[in-house]
Amino acid sequence: MRKILNKIESPKDLKSLSHQELKEIAAEIRDEMIRVVSVNGGHLAPSLGVVELTIGIHLALESPKDSIIFDVGHQAYVHKILTGRLKKFSTLRRHGGLSGFPKRAESEHDIFDTGHASNSISVALGIAEAKRMKGEAGTTLAVIGDGSLTGGMAYEGLNQAGHLKTPMIVILNDNGMSIARNVGAFSSYLARIRFDPTLYKIREEMEHKVIKMIKTIPGVGSKISSIAEGLKESLKHILVPGMIFEELGWKYIGPIDGHDAELVASTIRIAKEIGAPVVIHCLTKKGKGYPFAENHPERFHGTGPFEIDTGEVIKSAKKTYTEVFGEALLEIAESDERLVAITAAMPAGTGLDVFAKRFPARFYDVGIAEQHAVTFASGLALEGYLPVVAIYSTFLQRSFDQIIQDVALQNLHVIFAIDRAGLVGEDGPTHHGVFDLSYLRQIPNMTIMSPKDEFELKDMIHFSTELSGAVAIRYPRGSSSGVKIKSASSKLRLGKAEVLRTGSGVAIIAVGRMVQPSLAAAKLLAAAGIDASVVNARFVKPLDEELYARLAKEHDLIVTVEENSIVGGFGSGVLEFFSERSIETPFLKIALPDEFVEHGAVSILHAVVGLDCNGVTERISEKCEAMGIGAKSKARQFTRKTGQI
Repeated sequence: MRKILNKIESPKDLKSLSHQELKEIAAEIRDEMIRVVSVNGGHLAPSLGVVELTIGIHLALESPKDSIIFDVGHQAYVHKILTGRLKKFSTLRRHGGLSGFPKRAESEHDIFDTGHASNSISVALGIAEAKRMKGEAGTTLAVIGDGSLTGGMAYEGLNQAGHLKTPMIVILNDNGMSIARNVGAFSSYLARIRFDPTLYKIREEMEHKVIKMIKTIPGVGSKISSIAEGLKESLKHILVPGMIFEELGWKYIGPIDGHDAELVASTIRIAKEIGAPVVIHCLTKKGKGYPFAENHPERFHGTGPFEIDTGEVIKSAKKTYTEVFGEALLEIAESDERLVAITAAMPAGTGLDVFAKRFPARFYDVGIAEQHAVTFASGLALEGYLPVVAIYSTFLQRSFDQIIQDVALQNLHVIFAIDRAGLVGEDGPTHHGVFDLSYLRQIPNMTIMSPKDEFELKDMIHFSTELSGAVAIRYPRGSSSGVKIKSASSKLRLGKAEVLRTGSGVAIIAVGRMVQPSLAAAKLLAAAGIDASVVNARFVKPLDEELYARLAKEHDLIVTVEENSIVGGFGSGVLEFFSERSIETPFLKIALPDEFVEHGAVSILHAVVGLDCNGVTERISEKCEAMGIGAKSKARQFTRKTGQI
């Protein structure tokens, strides 16, 4: 029952609640999130962990006058509920419903569209400086998780804000996890503070007592004040390891209990009065309030629909591309000791968790640090190892420069396993992997492959180890047709496509997941008198130039179908080749539109953008009708069979 929550139409309504009512509303929010996410899927554990924290933020601030920026946005469900979106919350992540992340178009309380990690401090600093220059009142606050602090961009923001001394607040939500367990030196630093929260208090008391004592020494107190200040700095390093925030020019408060809304609110009010950049270190428990999420926070970080009573996630019986990749890599590693696997904070999400268990000494989780992951791989490759970097397509964008400078320019053999390529569904535009073909295709010394199904992915993983230079294999989320996974074959040849159906009038060249809807479209086109060849491209770079030139000569229309932006992708590559060879066969590119695609089930999104069977059929039919290809196609078939001209 939502007795209190139903009365909350804006964050202002929280301010009149009693201590007991704040506790009750926290419980009601958790119940609502569990109920909705169990049906729609979503980022449950992160949001469960920040219920009181978010309530405390809104108790202390006046949104949207005060700007609240959520890093990544996985933890923003509570914020959405408290800012007038409770009635729409059941539409979370559904097509046409609420986004799973903060979204400016959705509410004035969502200051920034988020989805990637480690940028919130930079955004908040820009907003705070803009307010200062315009003379506007208002606090700027960023909420960032300890996992996001493994990303170098967070330190760039901290460094500049400390240098400028810009008044702003950073809430460090420290739950000891990002998606997987946090790694790295900074995580260890936070752990030391987390497990001994009295350190900060002791340091403050000792600083005060020592300096007070020195100043009271008759005749010498003023002469040794500099020594006292030096001792004060020494005490910081002795009692709280590093004091990294204060060294960067920030005031540090904490750790405090992030599950005490009123304590969070009072601490923010204090921080507002300091007039300098302040970090408030809050300790929280990921998944709090739902035992299954508390015990398995990684599994409930981003979950599909599940049974509330058992916590069991509803899964398909088919193996996913991710699982096939993980198993194939494990198989290769058994016989090739050069192979090393690298992930950026997502061992389970990329399928490398099985590799980590079998070969822990050859597995690296670098944290949320995609740029470092790529350059780290280049160092391994220089020394004769074969690194496989498994990163989601949308996150690999963050390491574009490193792929060029540190891998391709050095012509190093690094394999990029690009998961979640194409439309990923309910996570929406920040997570769709729709630009990888465009940004990778332009890089020299780069081979790019995309499998039509899970078995071909296994083939490509094995084949990639035999190549040289940078190799990218992009594959989608989930499963395809559930084909049987056999032993890897050797049928792949560099840059050679696969003809799946031989026709005459139209040649459809499809990439990856688009092969199946293209085959289905060919059957529908046949009923309309349009005989289509269908080709599985396999390679986006290098192109099968010999085959494509022949297809252009033998067909009236060439069609490329890809789940990538229409700008600069596979179709653009084929057109560039045709232009170089002065091939003038009519051409149709079917791809994702030059715009950001919203969230929703992949099947719905494919229909919306015209990448399902019906959409591909319709686009080709329209083009053929305009060209009069149907009848011409039949005539060609006749002349080929009879030998007549």
